Amino acid sequence: MTFAVTNTGTRSGTEIAQVYLGLPAAAGEPAKRLVDWARVPLEPGERRLVTVTLDPQSAEHPLSYWDANTHRWEMATGHYQVYVGASSQDIRCRATLIVDTLQSREA
Repeated sequence: MTFAVTNTGTRSGTEIAQVYLGLPAAAGEPAKRLVDWARVPLEPGERRLVTVTLDPQSAEHPLSYWDANTHRWEMATGHYQVYVGASSQDIRCRATLIVDTLQSREA
């Protein structure tokens, strides 16, 4: 996922762009969870593109939830909501990721 961050101020600064993911309702997980972030230093008026990869095979399991019954990481099918912002309460862009096949992973 790629998004732009712009410093609209008159001073140099750093934005911590946070990426949250909302799993499909069937997963029974919280509405948003932090899955990645990027530290972006910017000069006044500067705009930068930031790329974040949500790898379902990574050790952080960004697209999965722990199923206590099967003792495995599971990935639900459906619509995942991706949110980018300065915090979970300050969302500045959204996207939808659709997963149409089930996968499970050993712990």
